[in-house]
Amino acid sequence: METVNPIERVLRGVAITLVILFFMFPILWIVLMSFQTNETILRMPPSVVFTPTIENYQALITGKLETSAGILEIAFMKNLFNSFFLSTASVAIGLVLGVPAAYAFARLKFKGSEDIAFTLLSFRFAPPLLVLLPLTIYFQQLGLANTYGGLIWVYQLIVLPLILWIVRGYFEDIPADVEYAYRIAGHSWGATFRKIALPLAGPGIAAAALLAFIFAWNNFVFALVLASADKQPVTVGALAFVTASGIQYGQIAAGIVLSIAPTFALALYAQRYLVEGLSLGAVKG
Repeated sequence: METVNPIERVLRGVAITLVILFFMFPILWIVLMSFQTNETILRMPPSVVFTPTIENYQALITGKLETSAGILEIAFMKNLFNSFFLSTASVAIGLVLGVPAAYAFARLKFKGSEDIAFTLLSFRFAPPLLVLLPLTIYFQQLGLANTYGGLIWVYQLIVLPLILWIVRGYFEDIPADVEYAYRIAGHSWGATFRKIALPLAGPGIAAAALLAFIFAWNNFVFALVLASADKQPVTVGALAFVTASGIQYGQIAAGIVLSIAPTFALALYAQRYLVEGLSLGAVKG
């Protein structure tokens, strides 16, 4: 068994620590800012020694933001609920539509299947501004503007291609002989899909769902244009902290902490599946 040189072990530990500090420092600084007042944040030179306060979080929870011009009413908690509802509903619909489609593309090779799959994937990489103007016109004509249903529909441009391609990679990684043997026993395509393919592709489906949730949660442009204040997610609602009397840095930092907490917790909980899902999604197809 090969032994590791103690000096090499120390150097490796120092390198890993420096890398972690480099990437985690912005998050740590934002957390510290969320417990400071604007005066403390803007003092020069900056310092990590300060008297913490929870006023920023109280302002977000109560919806009353104190500025030099008076009390400003904000709906941050409503925006936070909108983000959770829109992301969850979009991913649920995306799974219902995308998982069977991914299985079809993985198992049923037909003429033009790769072209169709690539076209769906291209929706994910197309600039949002490319489709924003026609979507706005169509939504106004169909009565979908400023509705949860309309936003969930347009969010499929974000979540559906991602789910389709990642889950397709997992289905292609499953040996087809396992499904053929089950079908030879007299079971239908639907039974094979439910009892064999879905359980074996479970980690991939979970990874795709988590990634889709994160991308949907971080969306900004669609909700900014297609929804009013009562339907907007937290990414758009954060604009309320930029007021005529100044920028409320402490409330912005507290809002960032609260808004990234769900996705950060999901990423930590399922980091192994996320890495595996990204790897298969990049290799397969």
